[in-house]
Order: sequence, then C-alpha cells, then structure tokens
Amino acid sequence: MDSILVTGNGPLNGLIPIAGAKNACLTLMPATLLSEEPLTLTNAPRLSDIKTMTLLLQSLGAEVSSLQDGQVLAMSSHDLTSHVADYEIVRKMRASNLVLGPMLARLGQAVVSLPGGCAIGARPMDLHIHGLEALGAEIELKDGYLHAKAPGGLKGAVVELSFASVGATENIMMAATLAKGTTVIKNAAREPEITDLADCLRKMGAQIEGDGSPDITIQGVDRLHGATHQVVTDRIELGTYMLAPAICGGEVELLGGRISLLGAFCEKLDAAGIQVTETEKGLKVSRKNGRVQAVDVVTEPFPGFPTDLQAQMMALMCTAEGTSVLEEKIFENRFMHAPELVRMGAQIEVHGGHATVTGVEKLKGAPVMATDLRASVSLILAGLAAEGETKVSRVYHLDRGYEHVVRKLSGVGAKIERIKEQ
Repeated sequence: MDSILVTGNGPLNGLIPIAGAKNACLTLMPATLLSEEPLTLTNAPRLSDIKTMTLLLQSLGAEVSSLQDGQVLAMSSHDLTSHVADYEIVRKMRASNLVLGPMLARLGQAVVSLPGGCAIGARPMDLHIHGLEALGAEIELKDGYLHAKAPGGLKGAVVELSFASVGATENIMMAATLAKGTTVIKNAAREPEITDLADCLRKMGAQIEGDGSPDITIQGVDRLHGATHQVVTDRIELGTYMLAPAICGGEVELLGGRISLLGAFCEKLDAAGIQVTETEKGLKVSRKNGRVQAVDVVTEPFPGFPTDLQAQMMALMCTAEGTSVLEEKIFENRFMHAPELVRMGAQIEVHGGHATVTGVEKLKGAPVMATDLRASVSLILAGLAAEGETKVSRVYHLDRGYEHVVRKLSGVGAKIERIKEQ
C-alpha cells in the first residue's frame, strides 16, 4: 500500500494545471446510456474513479475508449447487453448510482446495487427514489439492490427535493430528458457540475432550462443523439491547490481556474488574508502579508462553502492566528481527519458537527493515515507547512480524486514523493 512522504520546505512558486472535474465527468459518463449514438468527453481527469465508471459502463455493454493519455473518453451505448449494475463495481464508488436514471429512461428497467464510496456519512438514496417514482418508476429494494422499472415509460412531473442533493438532481434530470411531458425539479442543486451536465445533455438534443437555479425544467424528447463535450474545470482540485501557497507562502497560478467556480471559498480566503487574482490563464494566489487569520466556515450546498474543501480549509486554519469554528452541515461524519492533524500538533476539538481549531505557529511532521479522499490531501497540505517529515499512508483514497499530485506539487517547489510499498 503506497504512502506519500512530505517535507516542509518553505514557499511554493510556479504554475499548476487544474484537471477536468471528477464529479462532473462521473455524471457525464452515464449520460451515454441515454443514446445509441456516440458521446465523447474531452478534458477528462485521469483518476481511478473514472476507471471504475468505465468498468461499470462496459459491464452494461457500453463501449468506452480512453484516448490521448486518458484525457478523451469516447463512448457508445448502441448495443447495451445488461441493465444490472453489479455490487462488486458499484460498492467502490458512490457515483455508480447515476446509471439508474439513464437506464430506466432508455431501457424501462434497471437493477442497481446500493453504492459505496468514502465513509463520510449515510448519503441515502431516498431522494433519488422519490424523484424517479414521481416520474412513474416502480422501485423495490431487494437483497441490497434497487429493482426499478417503468412499464408504461416515464412521465413528466413536478419533483420537489427536501434537500438540494446533487446526485438526486442529476439522476432525475437525466431520466426526465426521455420522459413524456414536462418535468420540473424544485429545490434542485445549483453546482457547476449540474450546469455542465445540462450543457452536455442540450448538445445531445435535450430541452433543459433553469440549470444553476433552484428550479430546473426539462421537456422530454423522444430520443437523444451523440455529442462532444468538454468537462468543466475541477473546482475542488482548484480550491485544494489554492490552499498550497496559502499554507506555505509563495505565489502559485492555477491554470483554468475561475473565481465564479468558488465564490464563497474565495471570500473566506480573502478574510483569512489570502489574495486571489484572476489572470488570462486562471487564478493567481498568494498571502497578503504575515500569518493567516482565523475564519469561521459553514459548509453548504453551492453557492455556499463546499463540503469537499472543509478538510483542506481545516489544515490551513491549524496554523492561522486565532480560533476558528468549522461547521459541517452536509455530511455527519466528515471530521475524521481531525485526529490525524492533532498528531501533527494541531489544536482541534470536535463536538458533533462542529470543529474548533486554535491555530498554532507551526505543525510538526508525523506519520498519519488518510481516512477518505479529501482528508488525504488535507494531510499533505498540512505536511507542506510542518517542520520535518510527514508520512501519509493509505493514499489509495487520493487516487480517486487527484491526478499527479506529486508531479503538480513538485513542480511548484514542494518536497514530496510517493513511496511504493508492498
């Protein structure tokens, strides 16, 4: 099992290219199931989760080819051979449940295992089921699988979500593209990944309006055609690498970044004493002057502060001047990185959904263990700012969401290496 060794060595300077969004690409890939014609995605990230989704689509009979060193995915679902998403693949990744809506819409049936992924909370399928049932699906849970069918086809309806779930919005939106009549999703998620999916579906012939707002309207069509679509920039990778010069000092330019992808996050960085400037190529990030200031953070659905940047922000707050409170309102089990940061000398107290962080002048390198995807990179960030060596173990989590971490951070001056272990 590989580990990553980080040695704190001062300011970072240079350029970091930001990949296409993992969460967007994992949503766009199942959209191929909606059409018999080819769907091609460019700017795809090269991650283990993409490989898992590839295996899942191939198990259903879709053709998926990885081109140009993995940055182009050419897919075709002209001859699907199965409507069963098997547990052995689905258990590895939460986003696997996004084949449910497309298969139900095109094939009229789907059998999908309950999903897996990082152990950061329950993340139930209730909203997905509620929305698809509103469109006329009949869904039953048997032996860990959702058995869904739509014997009379899906029909447009008004679907009101009790929570602005990204996954449920995506599943319902894809299903509604082939439903008869008009579907309105109320309290829909507003994330950039939703808009990116809507853009792709429109290129395939779908009629969608209102994406990026709480009300999305979809007018069903008889069929969708092929398309080519560029995956949006990964705002979570962007935010993560923006924190590298914030925590270490120096100035780094993030290629492909835009403030509009991370407005609330950028506001918090500004309050903490971090300067973010838009350039022709992306975003330039540096400290304004002196030590970072403590700021309070509450995670919220977009356009609020992203839950996927909470762990990384906590790493920054560990060396900030003052005390900050981070409140996690999305997932109930997302402070598992806190005890590992404490091993490095951080002062953190966790009470339920709140973590109180009192900044220290310097963290100390230590052996730590990654517990989930975002926690793993938060420990690497902390290691960059710590005295001595930090060894982060169980970094297989990292490969699910960040491509070439060592190469990208080394390129701006970080002392970091991956250790292959048997």
